[in-house]
Amino acid sequence: MTYQVATLRGDGIGPEIVDEAVKALRAAQEVVPGLDLEFTFLAAGADHYAAHAEVAPDSTWQALHEADAILMGSMGHPDIRMPDGTEVQGHFIVNVRKKLHLYAGVRPIKFYPGARGVDPAQKDVDLVLVRESTEGLFASFGGGAEIEDEVYSDTMIVTRRGTERVARYAFGLARARSGRPLDGARTVTCVDKANIFRSLAFFRKVFDEVAAEHGDIRSDHALVDSFSMLLMQHPERYDVLVTENMFGDILSDLAAALVGGLGLAPSGDIGDRHAMFQPAHGSAPDIAGQDRANPVATIVSARMMLDWLARRHPDDAALPAAADLVERAVVETMEAGDRTVDLGGSLTCSGFGDAVAATVLRLGAGTAA
Repeated sequence: MTYQVATLRGDGIGPEIVDEAVKALRAAQEVVPGLDLEFTFLAAGADHYAAHAEVAPDSTWQALHEADAILMGSMGHPDIRMPDGTEVQGHFIVNVRKKLHLYAGVRPIKFYPGARGVDPAQKDVDLVLVRESTEGLFASFGGGAEIEDEVYSDTMIVTRRGTERVARYAFGLARARSGRPLDGARTVTCVDKANIFRSLAFFRKVFDEVAAEHGDIRSDHALVDSFSMLLMQHPERYDVLVTENMFGDILSDLAAALVGGLGLAPSGDIGDRHAMFQPAHGSAPDIAGQDRANPVATIVSARMMLDWLARRHPDDAALPAAADLVERAVVETMEAGDRTVDLGGSLTCSGFGDAVAATVLRLGAGTAA
């Protein structure tokens, strides 16, 4: 089967890092029998907005609806803004999430060789943060209220349907994992502010109802303020976290510090029919075009894309085989000391991509035989 991958190169360093992810995927196609990915490159982002006064053309929106999966580079530029002062990438990403019902923002947090977290001695980190991505405070994006340039307000929306589906996704994810590093217990933690806000007390209530449907998986709660401290002190206590949209936006970047920063942080925006995968970091226009970016997060996001496609198409053995190859290639490349400058190595962005692609070909040589 041919899988249509809608590919958005983004802005700033986006095109450079997407090219390296596509390079790794194309290497996998050479050695994994039956793997057939077709990339369609689409226009969207800040540069497109500056040139055409639109975030994306109609043809892009149509292609996103028709694609089997979406792979995107970092998008946006701080100097290119909408008339209301907000940046372009938010208008694109939030609208994709809403139009395609991408309700689960999935951020895996794990160590890769050579990474240095906030505590160099702490390597026991393997958790996933799941953020509800269509509601919460982000429900006001592009709206809100304004009174004579004196008062602005945005409203948090939490619905039963939205909370149920993201909580069920989190429990399903926990069931497929090996549990928290501390003791192997499969655990889903609801992170909220239920002691203050009625909307988040409701989020917790619905979470508990879903938890009751999954008696084989532990569940607990944490208040977001104290949890932020505990996450930094004891990340080994956590397996899968589920939270409201804005809290997830903040906590996922904070958690990335545990494992070396956003350059190593992949992400997926996942729904029942569609999904989009992208690095968690920004477009870094200050180093764009210099071949200095770290493409790890984008390459690993591409691996997440293969994993998601594999779950949707369980009869296609090529997809999990390719995902495994790409993951192993990233790990082996970094273990060999082949890293970008930000990780203490000497490789350029394209040089790292070349090394990963070569490792994919080497590891997959037996598969293709």
